[in-house]
Amino acid sequence: MTHHSYEPLTADNAAVVLADHQIGLMTGVRDIPLGELKHNVVALTRAARALNVPVVATTTARDSMWGPTFPELKEALHGIEIIDRSSVNAFDDARVARAIEATGRKKLIFAGISLEVCAGFPAMTAVARGLDAYVAVDACGTFSDTKRQVGLLRLQQAGVVLSDYATLMVEILKDNGRAEAGAVYGALDMDWATLVGQMRN
Repeated sequence: MTHHSYEPLTADNAAVVLADHQIGLMTGVRDIPLGELKHNVVALTRAARALNVPVVATTTARDSMWGPTFPELKEALHGIEIIDRSSVNAFDDARVARAIEATGRKKLIFAGISLEVCAGFPAMTAVARGLDAYVAVDACGTFSDTKRQVGLLRLQQAGVVLSDYATLMVEILKDNGRAEAGAVYGALDMDWATLVGQMRN
């Protein structure tokens, strides 16, 4: 595996791609508590928006099979079109691919249900296209522990960077002195960080 020198995520080089956080798929998630998964993907979306990082959102077979995006995420995405498609790999859909390309960003942060398919396939495709792909593992869910384990292994073998939602957003924030810092930590909604902030005030 080739090791590249570390090039930080920034608000100018990163975009977030959310795939298939749909009500029907969520009912099958077994590797992370549903409340935690919902919290994390909403926090990721809100923090990205507070940082002015573009967000591309997509569903698959929304009307026939897997149902709509769950309401809390839909609310966090207000004003962003959720592109519905039939292809398994979001990158295989021309509209989704165009929306990702239109961001002009070379570092893509993926999250999806399921981790190994809805987040994994487009992330591996991004790497194959010469882009840098990251997966926010705790903003993804899947249907068994085996799927989670082999999914993570396959992503690593393909050169996808594995991380968690808060680390990726704090990396983009970069400086706690920035005007957006309060909004970003508010969006990340980590209970211990809120507590520390209250102790200080």
